[in-house]
Amino acid sequence: MGKRVALVLAGCGVFDGSEIHEASAALVHLSRGGAEVKIFAPNIEQRDVVNHLKGSPSEEKRNVLVESARLARGNIQDLAELKADEFDAVIFPGGFGVAKNLCSWAVDGKNCTVNEHVNSTLQAFHSAKKPIGLCCISPVLAAKVFPGCEVTVGQDKNVDGRFPDAETAAAIAELGCKHICKNVNESHVDKANKIVTTCAFMCKAPLHEIFDGIGTMVQEVLKLA
Repeated sequence: MGKRVALVLAGCGVFDGSEIHEASAALVHLSRGGAEVKIFAPNIEQRDVVNHLKGSPSEEKRNVLVESARLARGNIQDLAELKADEFDAVIFPGGFGVAKNLCSWAVDGKNCTVNEHVNSTLQAFHSAKKPIGLCCISPVLAAKVFPGCEVTVGQDKNVDGRFPDAETAAAIAELGCKHICKNVNESHVDKANKIVTTCAFMCKAPLHEIFDGIGTMVQEVLKLA
């Protein structure tokens, strides 16, 4: 029997929800690993809505669960219904929706608050010693909820212009966590906390390298599960 994995989304679209390529990559690698996946998202209003064609804010309102259902092909549940004892692991793809909808990092940085259901989900898996996989900006959730943990968002310097958000590493360190520098096709395993992270689109890299990096994260999560 394959590992049971919960995938938590934050909407649909890089600028105001889950990054679609990251979510798809995670699902492909989980499928390849024989995992049984169920998808969840919080039933809340998005912090904002972005016109992805123009890259500018829109006045409309959207719901995180409804938008995430696009990625889940309609097969999705409210995050409030997720029970950690029914799963072996949980994975959070990235995208600005993580920093806007799952927490307030986009506005408040290291002083952010984490959505109550996201926080309780992370705490439940951690307490049960079940692995947590995070990519792109999602590792800030672990940094906020689990002081002292180890994560990666890529590099702590903008190496060759490929890591424009490298200052995130410093903010993670200010939260009392250890940032581990990794390349885009690598992941980091915090064995003590069973937290696996990879930088994904925090690095300007070819899509296949991001896909491969997410693959290493998924593989490590399944090994730990």
